[in-house]
Amino acid sequence: MNELSWHDRGRLWLRIGLRLAMVLAVGWACVRLGPPVVSLFAPFLLAFLVAWVLSPAAGWLHERLGVSRRLLSLVLLLLSFAILAAVLWGLVTGMAREVFSLTGDWESMVASLQEVMDQLGTTFARGMERLPIGARETVDGLVEQLFQWLETVIPRFLSAAVDAATDLARGLPSFAVAAVVFLMASYFLTADYPRLRSSLAQRLPQGPRQLASLIKRAAAAGFGGYVKAEVILSIGVFFILLGGFLLIRQPYALLLAFALAVLDFIPILGSGTVMVPWAVVDLCLRDLRHAVGLMVVWGLVALFRRVAEPKVLGDQTGLSPLLSLVSVYVGMKVHGVLGMVLGPVLCLVVLNVVRSGVLDNTLQDLRLAAGDLAAILRGGGAEKS
Repeated sequence: MNELSWHDRGRLWLRIGLRLAMVLAVGWACVRLGPPVVSLFAPFLLAFLVAWVLSPAAGWLHERLGVSRRLLSLVLLLLSFAILAAVLWGLVTGMAREVFSLTGDWESMVASLQEVMDQLGTTFARGMERLPIGARETVDGLVEQLFQWLETVIPRFLSAAVDAATDLARGLPSFAVAAVVFLMASYFLTADYPRLRSSLAQRLPQGPRQLASLIKRAAAAGFGGYVKAEVILSIGVFFILLGGFLLIRQPYALLLAFALAVLDFIPILGSGTVMVPWAVVDLCLRDLRHAVGLMVVWGLVALFRRVAEPKVLGDQTGLSPLLSLVSVYVGMKVHGVLGMVLGPVLCLVVLNVVRSGVLDNTLQDLRLAAGDLAAILRGGGAEKS
């Protein structure tokens, strides 16, 4: 590699510095300004997403039937919301019945739980008697620390739950207004989507328009592919859990299947984090039939995940297992559970942006900078201009 002149070296490092400053500025703006801006314009962003999804269908029907696009948009929106409302109504009413049933059986459930805890305590005490004295003291210390931690965490959790319920109740009027705005914006955007898109494209210069198009395609491929794949997998997991719970006659099957399917949507955790310890407790209580049933259901869920996930997720996104693991871990460290979900999505967006060629010049400059640093470390100097 030829050594850079002082002039070329200065320009190279200036370009890298400016790009780094822009990245830091954009990152700071996304972290500090992103959440309040998204919260402020949430109804319109959701409406734009609905319009983006329904616009192809509205355009296709408009060309085939010759009916007004505004009328078709209204019909599509009403039909979509009616189907969604029917599904949610069935799901919510089913879970509400199970919650009311659970509330009515609360005393018997508490008594059953107390009986289970007593049996587990007896089994644990018998196991402790067989341990050496040193190991027994260590286990006693760990159990004591666990109970101390629970005494601290449970009141905090209950207080946070009460605060969240209070905030939710106070936010109902605002939510109603936002829902009305969302419905109106969905109609207007779906009806005028082609005109608004063409008008925006005409007002943007050629360079920013091409960059926005590349970033939109990359984000759609990454975010849309990942979320679509995970939703499909979670729906499959929900029906497997529901069918399995009904077969083993598990009470509150619908409520448990929904909760575990939501848990399975979160990377790393999965339904096994609940079902495996549950089966272990059943074994300790000598309920072999229920333990085997739970493990069979969990095995079917794991098999479905292992078989369907590479096809559904890998084919749509192309994210390798190692990158998925790294993005999940980094996301968890940065922003907890939400970061675990969004980490792979952001990783996919970045990969798609890199593959689109937007960053080719930046990568070329980084390669030149690496070679320049290597030349400096070897003792080489710059050519005189």
